[in-house]
Amino acid sequence: MKRRGRRAIVHEELPTEHEDRLIRYLHRVIRMAVRFMAILMSLVIVWGSIYVLFVLYERLSFPPVWILDSRDILDIFGSFLVVLIAVEIFINIRLYLGTNIIPIQLVVATALMAMARKVIVLDTEKTGPLFVMGFAAVIIALGITYWIVSHSSAERPPDDE
Repeated sequence: MKRRGRRAIVHEELPTEHEDRLIRYLHRVIRMAVRFMAILMSLVIVWGSIYVLFVLYERLSFPPVWILDSRDILDIFGSFLVVLIAVEIFINIRLYLGTNIIPIQLVVATALMAMARKVIVLDTEKTGPLFVMGFAAVIIALGITYWIVSHSSAERPPDDE
């Protein structure tokens, strides 16, 4: 494990120092692409927020006015959760750019949030039992992974200098 300043770098994905000039250049190109993705993701978040407002307006302004049924509420929840998942992905990108490490716990938490969104908006009338069992297995695996990652990082003793 390398140390840089006060932060420990556990794993560097795209090191800026490399002996091969081509690799250094390609790493810079990829980091620029990731920055561009961060800009695009922030635009998606803004557009998604505007879409949430549009969905709310649409559901509340048409007859019956100011009344939401369960399908409307699920659509609104789904819209909110999509924007929140986009925010989590943006945070992943920002952490990746800022530290050169992949924040595994946050990535797994984002995947769990995406799965939770799917459960919330799941149409049980069109979903077969095998899909539900497979979905449950993925959620259990992600939950166990999150628990392992969070406990392993919590039990790690702080580095003394």
